[in-house]
Amino acid sequence: MQGDDRPQSRLKAADKIAFLRNHPMFGALGADLLEQIASYAIPTAYVRGKTIFSKGDRGSSLFAVMEGAVKISAPSTHGKSAVLNHIHPGEVFGEIALFDGGERTADATAATNCRLLVLDRRDFLPLVRANPELALKIIQVLCSRLRHTTEQVEDVVFLSLPSRLARVLLKLAAGETPGRRIPITQLEISQMIGASRESTNKQLRDWEQSKWIKIERGGIAVLSPGAISAVLEE
Repeated sequence: MQGDDRPQSRLKAADKIAFLRNHPMFGALGADLLEQIASYAIPTAYVRGKTIFSKGDRGSSLFAVMEGAVKISAPSTHGKSAVLNHIHPGEVFGEIALFDGGERTADATAATNCRLLVLDRRDFLPLVRANPELALKIIQVLCSRLRHTTEQVEDVVFLSLPSRLARVLLKLAAGETPGRRIPITQLEISQMIGASRESTNKQLRDWEQSKWIKIERGGIAVLSPGAISAVLEE
């Protein structure tokens, strides 16, 4: 793992505790446990496009996103790639290899400039063993990942391209102000919905003409979530 050791990647202990306290996974934990986790957490910064880890790497860390977004993808032997997920602030990734110490099951790449907290397996596992509430939080993350994967498979099998595209855009725009740019490329969207880039681009252009979205350099802005939601209802 090679992060960008810039000055902004360094945080005071109080800042790490404040971040963990507001994190959906760690926030409900006791103060003493939060302090322990914060003492082990290493702040690391990555510039956009930087590889955080690759499929097949030995896994030894859990990552919590503080700022920015991380792309999780699976490469094929033919040079193509399937985008499995985008991880945003308040979410974690790398939890599978954290537990079994095995190989990474996917690539993780900085989709934007991002800041992460890194928890090493040798420090984190003793805390999990000693604190059942922390173990339950990790199990919830694993269950959420499994649900997400199941939904992706069902979408590819049962939904039309417009419906798959609508679902992905709504998920990416969830919690965002309408019109705010989502940092994702059209190629990455096509990889997420299991469609060709050409077919995906055509549908996006149609929706842009209808003023449902706006295609920007390095991103897409959802202008009319209601209109896109109607595609799913149909």
